[in-house]
Amino acid sequence: GLKGFPDAIRAVFPEALVQTCIVHLLRHSLDFVSYKDRKLVAGALKEIYRALDAAAGETALAAFEAGEWGRKYPAIAQSWRRAWGEVVPFYAFPGEVRRILYTTNAIEALNATLRRAVRARGHFPTDEAALKLLYLVLNRSEKAWKMGPREWVMAKAQFAVIFGERFTRAMAA
Repeated sequence: GLKGFPDAIRAVFPEALVQTCIVHLLRHSLDFVSYKDRKLVAGALKEIYRALDAAAGETALAAFEAGEWGRKYPAIAQSWRRAWGEVVPFYAFPGEVRRILYTTNAIEALNATLRRAVRARGHFPTDEAALKLLYLVLNRSEKAWKMGPREWVMAKAQFAVIFGERFTRAMAA
C-alpha cells in the first residue's frame, strides 16, 4: 500500500511481479467491520483470495459486493477494487506458492530488525558505516532462521516451472 513502491521495484527489477500482501488487505478490510461481524466477513473474503484464478476472484468480489456484507460495509469492496491491480498477480500462482506469497510478515520482521538497529545507533559518520551495521544485523538475523516454511519446497518447484531459466539463474547466484 505504499505509494510509488511498485514503480520503484519495477524500476530496479523490470521483470518483477508486484503484488499486495493479502493479509494486510484483509486487515484493512476488517478495520471497517464491527467486532461481532469480523469472523463472518473474513470468511466471506476467503472466497475472493482463494478463488481459482483472477476471473473467479473478480466474480467472488462482485458477489461479496452485492451480498449482505458488501452492502453493509461497502468500503471493503472499494478497497479491494483499488488494490486489484496488485492482487491479480497472486492468482497466477498455484496453491503451494500462494501460501508463501500470502503475507509479507517475514519481510516486515526483518525490516523492523534493521530499523531498530539503525534507530539505536542514531547517526553514522559515513554511508559505509551504515552498510556495515546493516550487514552485521543481517548476518545475526540469518543465524536465527531455523527452517523455511514447510511449503517452500513445493513453492520452489512451482517457481522453477513458472519462471524457468530466470529462477535457475537466481538460485545459482
